[in-house]
Amino acid sequence: MIKILMILTLAISIKGCSSITNSQTLISEPTVSSKENTKAQITNVNATGEPNNYTFAVTVSSPDTGCDRYANWWEVVTPEGELIYRRVLLHSHVNEQPFQRTGGVVAILPDQEVIVRVHMSDTGYSALAQQGTVASRFAATTLSPDFGTDLETVEPLPGDCAF
Repeated sequence: MIKILMILTLAISIKGCSSITNSQTLISEPTVSSKENTKAQITNVNATGEPNNYTFAVTVSSPDTGCDRYANWWEVVTPEGELIYRRVLLHSHVNEQPFQRTGGVVAILPDQEVIVRVHMSDTGYSALAQQGTVASRFAATTLSPDFGTDLETVEPLPGDCAF
């Protein structure tokens, strides 16, 4: 019993906890670098409609702080990096996290593989995206940092941030 108390005391001091209960675990959380904290991510994608006429409902989680930093668009691209559709976001979503926005018409076939990714106004594209098909659904994926960066200058692009 004394040995268990010593281990718990050591664990508490290492974790900086003031108390511990039987339901708490002493597993350290992975740390996220400050650069990763400046990126948004797509957390969910749903598509409705019919072939060559889909509406996408995309959920974005982003570290918006206002017009100085906000998720300013999400887009649907091919695995080769060709832009299919872009939904421009006209303002920040500081107090609405995560948020969902719909967009379309996305002209793809049900079994056509696509990537849905998000862009931040100040840090560019996130490597955290969703990939899949309308027929088989979408799942989280990580893109290479240089994937499709040339699309940052392709219209449509956002104008001034509203708020």
